[in-house]
Amino acid sequence: MTVGIIGAGITGLTLSHRLADREADSVAFEASADPGGVVRSATVDGHVLERGPQRTRLTPGIESLVDDVGLREDLLTADPELPMFVYANGALGVAPFSVRKFLTTDLLSVRGKLRVLAEPLTASGHENETAAHLFRRKFGDEAYENFIGPLFGGIYGSDPAEMPAGYAPSPILNLERRSGSLLRPAIETGLDNESKPPISFTDGMQQLPRGLYEANSDRVHLDTPVTAVHEAEDGYRIETEDGAETVSDVVVTTPADASADLLEAVAPDAAARLRRLNYNPLALVYLDADNPREGFGYQVRREEGLRTLGVSWNDSLFGRDGVHTAFLGGMTDPEILARDDDYLGTVAAEEFRQVTGAEADVIEVVRLDRGFPAWDRSWRHLDGLDLPEGIHLATNYTARMGLPGRIREAGSLAETLSD
Repeated sequence: MTVGIIGAGITGLTLSHRLADREADSVAFEASADPGGVVRSATVDGHVLERGPQRTRLTPGIESLVDDVGLREDLLTADPELPMFVYANGALGVAPFSVRKFLTTDLLSVRGKLRVLAEPLTASGHENETAAHLFRRKFGDEAYENFIGPLFGGIYGSDPAEMPAGYAPSPILNLERRSGSLLRPAIETGLDNESKPPISFTDGMQQLPRGLYEANSDRVHLDTPVTAVHEAEDGYRIETEDGAETVSDVVVTTPADASADLLEAVAPDAAARLRRLNYNPLALVYLDADNPREGFGYQVRREEGLRTLGVSWNDSLFGRDGVHTAFLGGMTDPEILARDDDYLGTVAAEEFRQVTGAEADVIEVVRLDRGFPAWDRSWRHLDGLDLPEGIHLATNYTARMGLPGRIREAGSLAETLSD
């Protein structure tokens, strides 16, 4: 039995690695000449820039991979207790990700804090209400507007008012069903995150997928786009410009539109559903600034009237020589990506100065036309999605986003496919 994997992002590479651990045959194909998928790093004018995820956390699954591919010495860790800020009411306030920060944050009044603590008394959420409605109803308007909305929506470049709770990227309703409330898992997550430091690597986040590729290069083919998938007598035939490979199972890890094209011949209804999924466009503006504060960065409350969604403080976290990554666009402001790079850089730098008081120079502007899955109402098209036996989707649009979630899914799938 050979497992065919389409895509050598973090999911495909981890799956290849874990199948190799279990002595199961696999072959992976990646259209790009460089592994990593959305995990991209570059060095520009001496600055290490992240063109995808800015960081992750040192979960057991990630730590295992780090040691497997010999990256321990290149591992960079940050203080997990550094604050995350929200720009609200014209000032930076500390997001209440711990009990201590909840008690001391100025993002919430005393009345607002009492309203949050009353969350276990509210009615359970349901799949058809939006994430915004759910959060307002459970935690109150003040908490939603001042930190939940900016953080939950800003991280994904999306609008919680357009995200059905049943399709949100974090399993909100599952957490509530398991714990009986949303407050308890929020506290547990905060405590858990404080034990798992934020990490990157000396040359950026892409060091991890590159290390995984080097460890599994005998079963991963770069610069080899898949042109089609067809049924075969003993499974499926994966076709590339260089030939074809017959496999028992196909695991597709590519973005929804690319997955749709690949699955057209074997699962036309699923392909049609995948083509309807929306993505949010993003612009990443890299700034060089001497920011006196320390922290993860900040997200911006929508009522502030800024076009910046948020800024990651790469310098503070990992000593990235003044680098701060500003995010613009997303679901609420996609039209800004029609403007030129000079305009985007000017907006990001001026708004960064307004928020932090620090002057900033623009290093580079990068555009992601399909930055993040939108998790909006288009996700209803996944209801009833049916795949033929032996075809699997393992992606950031059908399960949890973020490297820890991708690595967990790949590990679980490796167990299933190698049994």
